[in-house]
Amino acid sequence: MTNDQYKDKLSEAAFKVCRLAATEQPFTGKYNNHFDTGIYLCACCNTPLFTSESKFDSGCGWPSFFDSINKNIVYIEDLSHGMVRVEIQCQQCESHLGHVFDDGPKPSGKRYCVNSLSLTFQAK
Repeated sequence: MTNDQYKDKLSEAAFKVCRLAATEQPFTGKYNNHFDTGIYLCACCNTPLFTSESKFDSGCGWPSFFDSINKNIVYIEDLSHGMVRVEIQCQQCESHLGHVFDDGPKPSGKRYCVNSLSLTFQAK
């Protein structure tokens, strides 16, 4: 899909996050305090990314997960804003999801910090 096609599919805010790597404001996303059982999918292509079993409340203001599904995440060095971080993208469509940090809980020690706008949810 082209960015023009994504503009037709996504809200303006979701387009900015998913295709232009923007970040939604903390504590505003619909999945921040969402703990239903199911799977979180990429908002652009519906690739399964995270399960509810790996979701936890990190207190950071964005949905947080300690693990991802299979190899559906791509990791990219991000040197923007004077920081050294690791950006995460959907492996299938290269949608910006957020960042991953090494301050999460066991067993992985990872915290996938994800924009709600980059996700949809499928209940089990």
